[in-house]
Amino acid sequence: MIRRYAKRIGALGVIFCLVSSGLYSQIDNVDFLKAGAADGAALTSAYILPWANAFGAGINGNWYNTAKPHKLGGFDISIGASVGIVPSSDNSFDVSTIGLKTFTGTGISPTISGAKVEGPTLTGPTVSGIPPITFQAPQGVNWGYIPVPIVQAGVGLPLGSEIKFRYVPKIPIGEGDVSLWGVGLLHSIMQYIPGNKLLPLDVSVFGGYTKLTGNGTINMQPGDPQFYTSQYSSGSFDNQNVELVLQAWNVSAIASVNLPVISFYGGLGYTKTSTVIKITGNFPIPTINPVLSTSGPVYEDDGVLNDFPEINIKNYSGLRSNIGFRLKFAFFTFHADYTRALYNVVSTGLGFTFR
Repeated sequence: MIRRYAKRIGALGVIFCLVSSGLYSQIDNVDFLKAGAADGAALTSAYILPWANAFGAGINGNWYNTAKPHKLGGFDISIGASVGIVPSSDNSFDVSTIGLKTFTGTGISPTISGAKVEGPTLTGPTVSGIPPITFQAPQGVNWGYIPVPIVQAGVGLPLGSEIKFRYVPKIPIGEGDVSLWGVGLLHSIMQYIPGNKLLPLDVSVFGGYTKLTGNGTINMQPGDPQFYTSQYSSGSFDNQNVELVLQAWNVSAIASVNLPVISFYGGLGYTKTSTVIKITGNFPIPTINPVLSTSGPVYEDDGVLNDFPEINIKNYSGLRSNIGFRLKFAFFTFHADYTRALYNVVSTGLGFTFR
């Protein structure tokens, strides 16, 4: 049987860039590309889904810590972090229900956030009676908390509105890079209610959009030299790349009670995330040579996969509600809140605010 590849689908872990390097090293050995295009895409999608959705949920957090917009020309700058939490129901998947076309398998397999136990054996087709290629579904890393740092600014506009910006320029991470931008708009509803200035209560509507783009390299090389043909020249597989595009939407009605030092705020709304993974380049794929050698069947890396389909992670969408508090000392603030949704989120941050 061919030896395992270098296996670098763990590059996806670099793109979910804010995970510790220790976790990245644990997912560095995930190998689904040997299953071919369609099955590799299905397996990758099912395996990585919890982290993709938890990351998207985290990006949708930390947009606001009060329902009161800045006055015209007022502004704030904040640095925070949100942690998306994977529900236990997404720590595993049934390999027989994800639409495998060539490989077969039955049983429950851990997702990336699941237990550190190997999943069921996946078996390829039999060729001329020769035993098929098999490999084991990988272990999880037993970690379901995905941190997302956020740097954000807000500026007061006319008509009781405030615009918010998020931006991270392209920065290198490991052998890849990541960038992020987002924009949101807060508009006061309380201003239309007579006598609103007599109450410490503010009510607003909010909408926000964030897009993250990441790139990473993969290093999937042929196996043992005795099993692959001489048709490959040096550098044939040096163009392997993975790109991830994550988009997140948040629409909410929010309210806050603003007291001199402490404020309490909460929101109810709808959230949605979308994740697309694009894998490009040439990849050696193991196939069976239907000629038996003296030592048994020969497995060759004589197939080249260069048309890997886009992987569309199952969109996460649904209602969200959150509640939190903000402390304000002169121009400085600290806030923390908890979001209840399918993927719960804990957020916190520090800021500087004026007017």
